[in-house]
Amino acid sequence: MKSAFLEKLVTRLDRVEPGEVQQIVTRLIREKGFLEKVFEALREGVIILDPQGVIGFVNGAACRFFGLDPERAVGSSISSQVRGLDWETLGRPGKTVSRDLEVFYPENRQLNFYLSPISEQDGTDGNLGFVMLVRDITRTRAEAEETMESERLNALTLLAAGVAHEIGNPLNSLDIHLQLLGRKFRKLPPGDRGPLEENLATAREEISRLDAILRQFLQAVRPTVPRRERVDLKELVDASVALLGPELGSRNITVEVNAPSSMPLALVDGVQFQQVIYNLVRNAYQALPAGDGRITIRVAFNDFEHRIVIEDNGSGISPETMGAIFEPYRTTKSAGSGLGLLIVRRIIREHGGEISIESEAGEGTRVAIHLPRAERPVRLLGGPESVIDL
Repeated sequence: MKSAFLEKLVTRLDRVEPGEVQQIVTRLIREKGFLEKVFEALREGVIILDPQGVIGFVNGAACRFFGLDPERAVGSSISSQVRGLDWETLGRPGKTVSRDLEVFYPENRQLNFYLSPISEQDGTDGNLGFVMLVRDITRTRAEAEETMESERLNALTLLAAGVAHEIGNPLNSLDIHLQLLGRKFRKLPPGDRGPLEENLATAREEISRLDAILRQFLQAVRPTVPRRERVDLKELVDASVALLGPELGSRNITVEVNAPSSMPLALVDGVQFQQVIYNLVRNAYQALPAGDGRITIRVAFNDFEHRIVIEDNGSGISPETMGAIFEPYRTTKSAGSGLGLLIVRRIIREHGGEISIESEAGEGTRVAIHLPRAERPVRLLGGPESVIDL
């Protein structure tokens, strides 16, 4: 990766005196040593990668997080050193990725990595490589989830009990009375019935909408235990897409599902995961332009996990929205409740999995579900040179 100083040096090599060359080399060594000391002093892991995902530099913190030998790691691909990180899906030009992951060697840790491209200084599209910043969020995440999440869910659960009683019962009563009114309307002359039936239909639709919001709210806060069974993920995805068939067809949105001809069954709660796929596909199509929308769903697996990737060519998500995307009641839709992604993440985490979202405003969104093929025991591997399981 050339700096402005190096570029000037290259153009002047034929005019540099031997004594000046020694001074330049000494300066470069001094600057390189200073930067390495700065990186080594950081508690965050720093990994510099070329466009092909080959490690050019790794600091001590990253080596401790992943159990890497720096001499072996430098010059090797990140995928070979950190098993489960697929560079083909991560290192895409111009894309910034933030993802949580769990490692088991040399310690069981919760990590977050932020992968950002390094562009040319002149603003051209040239890609010099990537920088990966890795933070240990084990304690932070545990404390945050133990306090904030617990307090939030306890408060929401108490509120849910009151909501179910104070709103649910009146809604049922209203629905019954509207049915009685509907029977009386049918006895009126046809000319008098039209406007009243239109108003009645509107009232019923609004009651149904309130009931759906109430059920979604209760579902977001109630603790549940997945009823796991062996499920074909491809069939589950197809069934979820079929439920949205009329809505997708009305907007001329095409959905393509790609999956291996044969793959192992996943141990999941089929009903809950069908809801996950339904919510994610629905979010995707609502961000698509009518008549020119495409959604691609890929189902894959490896030795460690099942993966479902949902990608669209919609409007994307702004960086400001990405920061609060899983917060309750945060939504960009006029008719949205802001609970869909909260429910999705809760279900996935109850299955031991994780969800990652990659997006760029105006360039569409890519949502990936990483679901372990088995329960996650802590595994101790052979030595520092070994790769790790995610």
